[in-house]
Amino acid sequence: MYRKIYSSFIERKAKGIKSFAVLIDPDKVTPTGIADLTAKCTEAKVDYIFLGGSLVITNHLDEVVQQIKATCSIPVILFPGSPSQVSRYADALLYLSMISGRNPELLIGQHVVSAAAVKKSGLEVISTGYMVIDGGAPTTVSYISNATPIPADKDDIAMCTAMAGDMLGMKVIYMDAGSGARKPITESMIHRVASQVEVPVIVGGGIRDAEKAYLNCKAGADIIVVGNAIEKDISLIREIADAVHGTPVTSKR
Repeated sequence: MYRKIYSSFIERKAKGIKSFAVLIDPDKVTPTGIADLTAKCTEAKVDYIFLGGSLVITNHLDEVVQQIKATCSIPVILFPGSPSQVSRYADALLYLSMISGRNPELLIGQHVVSAAAVKKSGLEVISTGYMVIDGGAPTTVSYISNATPIPADKDDIAMCTAMAGDMLGMKVIYMDAGSGARKPITESMIHRVASQVEVPVIVGGGIRDAEKAYLNCKAGADIIVVGNAIEKDISLIREIADAVHGTPVTSKR
């Protein structure tokens, strides 16, 4: 079981197989909604469920994780917006360090606060170089982080930031335009980053349709994450899953 989730990231990347993760905000789901959502995810063969948000104001994270686990076998990975968003019932935790900003609390400070609890949880911890990219509108993540996003047209900055994260030992690079972004991350930026790092690249924020998900995969994204668009139209789960899984396989070996 040790490092099972990360091993799946690496194995799929090595084989050139793209993955689809549905992002669930604990503040926006009900028990009935979870059952409907996980049923759709199972039918579409979604690879991972990411759980978390920039501003989780409810206190039932454990319950939500358990409800998801009770209704499907898809791995649940925590995508925390604060040190309090930890549940021992999940399968893994993305331990986010915001390498795109200069806020020391999000580079290491909150990790110090949460380290003991995370260690005690027994969760598989995946160190993640988190990069916030300007999506054309203020987002919750940019407001909460108090950090300036990487400009959408500065591919070189994104590339060098990702390279630094990779060389510092981050296990994955997560490029995020934020929930509700007007503009998703460009394929050119994704390509520049993916071509220069060895680790899996996760891309999310502003992805509203299957075509964009497919183009992001073609550009080099290994895992596509969609949350906000699915909250508005649950049928997108099947469409985006088919697009991601339909990306031609190119072995990395």
